[in-house]
Amino acid sequence: MVKEKLTFRKILERFSYGCGDFGCNIIYTAMSVYLMFYYTDYAGVSSTAVGVIMLISRVFDGVSDIIMGVIVDRTKSRFGKARPWLLRMCIPFAVSGVLLFSVPTGWSSAAKLGYVFVTYNLVSTVVYTAINVPYSALNALMTQDPYERSVLSIFRNLLATAGTLTINTFTLPLVELFGNTASAWTKAFVVLGAVSVVAFLINFFGTQERVRPATKDGKAEDVPFAKGVKALFQNKYWIMMTGMLALFFLMYSVNGGATVYYAKDILGDKDLVTTINGIFNVVQIVGMFFIAMLVKRFGKRNVFALGLVFDIVGMLVLNYSGGAMNLIVVSSVIRGIGNACGGATMWAMVSDTIDYGEWKTGYRTEGLVNSACSFGYKIGNGIGSALLGLILEIGGYVGEAAVQTAEALFSIEVCFVWIPIVVYVCGLIIMKFWHLDKEFSGILADLEKRKTEGN
Repeated sequence: MVKEKLTFRKILERFSYGCGDFGCNIIYTAMSVYLMFYYTDYAGVSSTAVGVIMLISRVFDGVSDIIMGVIVDRTKSRFGKARPWLLRMCIPFAVSGVLLFSVPTGWSSAAKLGYVFVTYNLVSTVVYTAINVPYSALNALMTQDPYERSVLSIFRNLLATAGTLTINTFTLPLVELFGNTASAWTKAFVVLGAVSVVAFLINFFGTQERVRPATKDGKAEDVPFAKGVKALFQNKYWIMMTGMLALFFLMYSVNGGATVYYAKDILGDKDLVTTINGIFNVVQIVGMFFIAMLVKRFGKRNVFALGLVFDIVGMLVLNYSGGAMNLIVVSSVIRGIGNACGGATMWAMVSDTIDYGEWKTGYRTEGLVNSACSFGYKIGNGIGSALLGLILEIGGYVGEAAVQTAEALFSIEVCFVWIPIVVYVCGLIIMKFWHLDKEFSGILADLEKRKTEGN
């Protein structure tokens, strides 16, 4: 167990670490914000059918997450546990993203659904899992210093937000540039996929793994799968984070997927997605530079909870804006601050549960902890995708219609505003039971003692 700060080329390493989530978000944000829109309005696929496919796929995805977590924990190479997978999977990641936005429009409805099922599972179940699970484990393998983990989490979210901003800013203009047809989406993601490869290469070459288990020789044992899973459910903080991540990614899927519908059908201009998300993401990025000071003074839990309050206020401002652009901008600013607080702390809190789990059970399983969290939030994401399609269908949304009914517009508002508010309130309730910030220094001291004594 190494408790050292990232001193060698610290800023560069933090930036390199964050580049991994920049690369992940090239595809994740595209799937959350634009994929349903692409399917319904360009590929001509039923939103309900797609939602069901996404939900079913998340079950497969969850299983593959657990498998990948075990693989990461048992990976032994000169590059460490997690980093080798960043190098191995970066090109397959880009190629699978291109395939996702390449539905053959001339095929029958059944054939197109088959293509969607295969490519969506290729991306989410296989390729995204094989690169995102190792990346998620990397934070806990780079340092055990809680403040440094928070800073790494800040850089992760900074670059993740930059990836989201890149997608929100350039996707529709690229599609327009290439002809605003179904094939234009394929060409756009050839460009964006190449960008993701560069980001993952920076992530791989610019980081180091330093943390070793609390044993005399510092070598990890291969924890039997059954024992590893049992240890997870003895870890109350992991259970809290997994439940919260599932809720949040459900919300991200519903809210993010509804953004383009909200801009197009309620505000009357789909290009306003760039304005709404652009302001939101820029504020989030700027806010990140101030969050580290708050975390150092108040702790991750309190900063995270503060962010939830800002998110709720921002959504309420949006809901009662009456469509006024100035209030929509104000809402984006407030929500950007809220997301800066959450993004700077959430993943560091996941890493802290690894040390708590090792202290509680004697097993240190970075891969399994992160893959099981990933299983939770991907299930939430799948439910969110299905929920988005179901709510739009119930509301009577028709992709080709020039004007939507009042019921369809209300269904969009439910997805974009009210579901997020409910999730934020649930997050505040969960945070009432989070005490790990106060316990963490004692846990690390005890682990260090075990290492010294060889227990």
